[in-house]
Amino acid sequence: MPTRKFKELLNAMPAERRQKISQRVRETIAAMPLEELRQARHMTQTKLAQSLGVNQSEVSKIEHRTDLYLSTLAEYVEALGGKLEIRAVFPDCEIRITQFEELA
Repeated sequence: MPTRKFKELLNAMPAERRQKISQRVRETIAAMPLEELRQARHMTQTKLAQSLGVNQSEVSKIEHRTDLYLSTLAEYVEALGGKLEIRAVFPDCEIRITQFEELA
């Protein structure tokens, strides 16, 4: 069986199918747990721990908690090079909540 480049396979798909795949990729990238976010940013727990001034086991605990302080989450995201934003999402609109932006 001859091999084909992925781009060739993708281009052979109907446009509607390519759009669905693209949307699913965007949704997957837009929503992920902290551990996957860290890995996507090419950061190890050890390196992140050094940035946060904690030990590696504390980073592991943060990544596996289901409940944590917003300030801890903001510091985690900032150590990855990002900025935490809190949003309220309603059926007709999305509102950024600014009350917590100066926590870290």
